[in-house]
Amino acid sequence: MTNILIVDDEARMLNLIELFLKPHGYSCVKVNNGHEAIQRIKKQEFDLVLLDIMMPEMSGWETCEKIRSFQTLPIIMLTARDTKADLIKGLELGADDYLTKPFDEDVLLAKIKAVLRRHRNEFQTADSHLLTRGGFSLDYQSYTLKHGEKQITLTMKEFKLLEALMKRPERVFTRQQLLVMVWDSSFETEIRTVDSHIRNLRDKLRSAAFPIDDHLATVWGIGYQWKV
Repeated sequence: MTNILIVDDEARMLNLIELFLKPHGYSCVKVNNGHEAIQRIKKQEFDLVLLDIMMPEMSGWETCEKIRSFQTLPIIMLTARDTKADLIKGLELGADDYLTKPFDEDVLLAKIKAVLRRHRNEFQTADSHLLTRGGFSLDYQSYTLKHGEKQITLTMKEFKLLEALMKRPERVFTRQQLLVMVWDSSFETEIRTVDSHIRNLRDKLRSAAFPIDDHLATVWGIGYQWKV
């Protein structure tokens, strides 16, 4: 049974989401504020969190940030706002996906399945020395990349950048997130560093398999993702 924590200050929304999910085999726990959500996560195992943004006392932004300080479980943000700024903020705080209210039941279910699948794939490959996506394999023992029998030489930063993207396929990473993950920095003046490394990676990957843009994709105005 997949356990999902639903966090929303509206009782109607909590009940509606539970009504959507239960027939599909999901076990739901409902809470109406961020404080209780954090306490539940510390005491109980969950597979995923559906987290509303606009809540009193503790917003979904703050709740997401606090959850990420001690837990890596997937988080899908729910909001009535659909601005790009909100999407970027959620991604920067560690959310895995974003769903705008009102939403269709089928879209909610599809996003839940996709996020859970990506999360489980990440942990299935965590103990292996190979990370394989789209015909490309990263080797953690030799720090090399291969496509078929062809080996591609990478710098350590390129290796770490590609690892971050390939580990979580379809997840969009902002440039700021990648700076922190790969360079341990978040200065705006260094944003071009990410772009230049992505360009170099594309050149190297194209030499082994064309078109690599089918995998290493730009999400305009936000960042990059590895598409499957």
